Amino acid sequence: MTEGKVHITSRDCILQLIRTRMASRQAMQRLLKRTNAGITFEMLQVMSCLWIEQGISQQTLAERISKDKACLTSLLANLERKGYVCRCEDPKDRRNKLVYLTGEGEAFHQWLAPFLTDYYSRLEEALGAERLQQSMQLLKDLQHVIESY
Repeated sequence: MTEGKVHITSRDCILQLIRTRMASRQAMQRLLKRTNAGITFEMLQVMSCLWIEQGISQQTLAERISKDKACLTSLLANLERKGYVCRCEDPKDRRNKLVYLTGEGEAFHQWLAPFLTDYYSRLEEALGAERLQQSMQLLKDLQHVIESY
């Protein structure tokens, strides 16, 4: 080992990834609180998926946000009470429910979008596009290695 250099282990890397995830979650929670958005980080995860694709099954939504079905059911019930989402029977399989944004959910997206854009722009400005691209590739590589274990 060269003097002055610290040997980083894969465990160190994973722990840093977990710390980074927590810091990201906490920063987003602060943004939601500061803007009086009235939703939790977990609700934002659901809404963000629906802003990209609507009419997806609860199972697909649960997989995309890495939540179990019971947790997702609770999140969807809260978002329905706020009037942001609705669940409709899947015409192809009546056992499944498809999730959609309501007009209020779309309006909420339009209201929140500038705050989220500013947040992500500040991150990109702080790190730079090239470092973000490198980070993204490293994270994808790490995910692939972990999933193939």
